[in-house]
Amino acid sequence: MSGLSGLNKSPNGVVVGLVQLQLPVVETTEQLARQTQRIVDMVGKARRNNAGMDLVVFPEYALHGLSMNTSAELMCSMDGPEVAAFKAACVEHRLWGCFSLMEYNPNGNPYNTGIVINDQGEVALYYRKLHPWVPVEAWEPGNVGIPVIDGPKGIKLALIICHDGMFPEMARECAYKGAELMLRTAGYTPPIRHAWKITNQANAFQNLMVTASVCLCGSDGSFDSMGEAMFCNFDGTVMVEGGGRADEVITCEVRPDLVREARQHWGVENNPYQLWHRGYVAVKGGAMDCPYTFMHDMVNGNFTLPWEAQVVHTDGTSCGFPPPTRVHALDNMPVGTTKT
Repeated sequence: MSGLSGLNKSPNGVVVGLVQLQLPVVETTEQLARQTQRIVDMVGKARRNNAGMDLVVFPEYALHGLSMNTSAELMCSMDGPEVAAFKAACVEHRLWGCFSLMEYNPNGNPYNTGIVINDQGEVALYYRKLHPWVPVEAWEPGNVGIPVIDGPKGIKLALIICHDGMFPEMARECAYKGAELMLRTAGYTPPIRHAWKITNQANAFQNLMVTASVCLCGSDGSFDSMGEAMFCNFDGTVMVEGGGRADEVITCEVRPDLVREARQHWGVENNPYQLWHRGYVAVKGGAMDCPYTFMHDMVNGNFTLPWEAQVVHTDGTSCGFPPPTRVHALDNMPVGTTKT
């Protein structure tokens, strides 16, 4: 159910727009400023496109393109002009917005950051990509967890970025913290097309959670991004799907009330509940244990794959990055650090 992509909005509906933004080329500060304005303009287009829209979502790399340039002069800060422009656009158009930026980090490589700004111009969600797409991406691994917020009209909202969605643990964490809608922004290119589709659907079904996912679109002369926005309902079915037309805004009505109903009333395939209550027909309350070796090993700091010693790519040298020398620090950079 999509309400004709949100045109027929129900009282319980939340209309989301996914922007298949044209893949930009951003190599200078002047181009960065122009791309910032272009995104601001697209917020206006989204509002004009659908008067009932509650949230507009831009893909990963919408601001910086796919160059993977980590030059300090191109990196953003939370108190910089780019974020200020996005805040002003959300206020002007009375619209929540999800944006992507590569964020300056004085202590190491930049963060791949996603933010959600509400219609009052306030940053409601701040997230750093937990799983950079190695060995291609050099971003600092995220260290602020996965926040879940009360989004427009009270929908429980989470954001993950691109490669994050290939890890089922990411979607499960979103659902465990209450998310009814999980956004996934990406810059993926066509070789990932099949994996993109099946993971968006699986993440939805396994967690009784709507997923809304969007990639950049078109070519920058070197890379081709897919577009292919997708809304998957909590049963894993695709409600609305975009194609490869750049700058198209794909819209859908999301029904958090139906997500809540399913989580409360489903018996068969109520997977999030049954993970901790397995076999509750046979034993009272189910077997509330943790039978998963990998979970215990991660917590204890000794996660090791049977083929660990045979893994070939363990740093970014195959993609031209020097071997890292720093060890990950959980509190490497406070949120909102000012760029100097």
